[in-house]
Amino acid sequence: QVQLVEFGGKLVQAGGSLRLSCAASGRTFSSYSMGWFRQAPGKDRDFVAAISASGGNTYYDDSVKGRFTISRDNAKNTVYLQMNSLKPEDTAVYYCARQFTIVVSSRVSAYDYWGQGTQVTVSA
Repeated sequence: QVQLVEFGGKLVQAGGSLRLSCAASGRTFSSYSMGWFRQAPGKDRDFVAAISASGGNTYYDDSVKGRFTISRDNAKNTVYLQMNSLKPEDTAVYYCARQFTIVVSSRVSAYDYWGQGTQVTVSA
């Protein structure tokens, strides 16, 4: 069984930065691509970013490209999301997830394990 726990969400002013962390249990972390998603109240869960198992390839939604950076430390079983130049529209619960498909994907259905989420609130 895989457990994912996110850390780092909080209230921040527009233009500020935050780093989210996601710690994974288990010995197979380095074999899987990982992703970050977010969900605002009343909206669908949306793709934010993904990273390949080795960390050599990263993918971003256009809304965060150039502002957010996904990274991972396989020795620590942790994936990170560095968020800069935050905007009020970035406000959401952020989830990390493990992808089970081979090709890196932005689809929710491609991910099998999810964390409980961490709240990020960006004030104007």
